[in-house]
Amino acid sequence: MDFVEARGHRLEYGWVGLGAVDAPVIVMLHQGLGSMGLWRDFPKHVHEATGLRVLNYSRWGYGKSDPVKAFPRSARWMHEGAEELAALLAALGVSRPILFGHSDGASIALLHAAHGMPPAALGVVAMAPHVFLEREGIVSMAKARVAYEEGDLRAKLARFHDDVDSAFYGWNVTWLAPAMRGWNVEAELAGIQCPVVLVQGVSDEYGTPAQLEAVKKHTGGRAEIVLLENCGHSPHIDQRAAVLGALKRLAAGIKVSA
Repeated sequence: MDFVEARGHRLEYGWVGLGAVDAPVIVMLHQGLGSMGLWRDFPKHVHEATGLRVLNYSRWGYGKSDPVKAFPRSARWMHEGAEELAALLAALGVSRPILFGHSDGASIALLHAAHGMPPAALGVVAMAPHVFLEREGIVSMAKARVAYEEGDLRAKLARFHDDVDSAFYGWNVTWLAPAMRGWNVEAELAGIQCPVVLVQGVSDEYGTPAQLEAVKKHTGGRAEIVLLENCGHSPHIDQRAAVLGALKRLAAGIKVSA
């Protein structure tokens, strides 16, 4: 684990596996309460499935990266996450990224591709993305607040974040802020030019398949939808083989076309 500065913040990052100098790099973007460490051994499986080098990092406010001290965060915080990603990749010399995002990380990956931020994404796997707010997500976030303040969620998350309040409240207070109720980035998705695979569990408590349909519609139908049975908000845990298979197909197509 090392540190790099991006948009004025110190971010932790790490590499998994080796790859050819000119080969694509798979970049992991964690969920809203996640971090570099919370992926556990999944990046290793990503490398083994694709043969590509994997870059893993914690966004501002998470893991061992600099904490956020003021909440709620900006209503543009998903866009700022995409700008942070672009700065991170530039600082580390990554020129051919394949973005693999989960939940908030999936939304950030889609926005990075939609706005053509350099370096251009070769492809995106968006796992449980959200491009507008749904009642299901708001209710689940409210339940998470109770679990954090009255249950054991804080203790569980504290193992993965140096400043656990930064991670939790930076996510929870921001999404539940009145300024976020009309949050919707559907119209921006038309700018996506790269292949996109959308993965979601049928039992996802934070969103419905309407999210995937919205992305497909606004990308001109180019996005592939993978809807998984017996699966909740974390497909890489509940249906790991299916997720790795989808990523492997996408990566193989990109390497062949290159």
